Amino acid sequence: MRRHLIKACTAVPAAALLAATALTAPGAAAAANPYERGPAPTEASITAERGPFAIEKIDVPPGSGDGFNRGTIYAPTDRSEGTFGAIAVSPGFVSAQAWIDWYGPRLASQGFVVMTLETLSPTNLPDERAAQLLAAIDYVAQESAAKDRVDPGRLAVMGHSMGGGGSLRAAERRPSLQAAIPLAPWHTNRNWQNVRVPTMIIGADNDFIAGVGTHAEPFYQNLTAAPEKAYLELNNAGHMTFISPHTTTAKYAIAWMKRYVDDDTRYDRFLCPAPAPDQNIQEYRDTCPNS
Repeated sequence: MRRHLIKACTAVPAAALLAATALTAPGAAAAANPYERGPAPTEASITAERGPFAIEKIDVPPGSGDGFNRGTIYAPTDRSEGTFGAIAVSPGFVSAQAWIDWYGPRLASQGFVVMTLETLSPTNLPDERAAQLLAAIDYVAQESAAKDRVDPGRLAVMGHSMGGGGSLRAAERRPSLQAAIPLAPWHTNRNWQNVRVPTMIIGADNDFIAGVGTHAEPFYQNLTAAPEKAYLELNNAGHMTFISPHTTTAKYAIAWMKRYVDDDTRYDRFLCPAPAPDQNIQEYRDTCPNS
């Protein structure tokens, strides 16, 4: 009787082993999350000037679509992993597309289709920029030369200054967006309780245009309906820090977009537990990603 019991017990680990083998077989991770793109991240890969994907640059001249001026699309050339999430990025008040253009290749090379915008007018207010962001992201997904590489169900917005305020308004207007990242956001509105999009707000401790005490921090505090939120305050940085390549900004923007546009939990470790203040980070608050 005892021998039969031992035989029965040893059969269980064998079955478990088969199950574990199946889970770790090639393609199992993709089956578990069909949106993962690229290799597992490292500190070096997420802070690099370019990610693992080769990209192409596609000009979007005026008149290409409705509701926005013009812009540039950066898209991975590799089609072997399927479609990608897409991100539209707006510049700030009296700012040219060139000031936020660096986000295009930085994010696209990590596995996104990214459009950086030239707004209809340099003096467009945040809500006007919100409308342009939504028009642009729809164009990218539905009409652009890269539309075959875009998953229309995985769209996000991002912007600097009034473009950051515009990204908040865009997230409020379209809760189906997967993520939003306002950078040094400026807006006269303080109530963002209707935003239901995972939102990371990045501010700067020495910002004298959109001071964090009157903009970024209260915006974050009022994101009471967002399923996930984070507040990153850069150390020794100002309002214009965001218009040129900045490693800390890029690192956390990539992690946030990967986590919520791609549902890629491999990036959780960059977001939770919250990074400690250091020479680059003055403060970080979050709700921690719910895996």
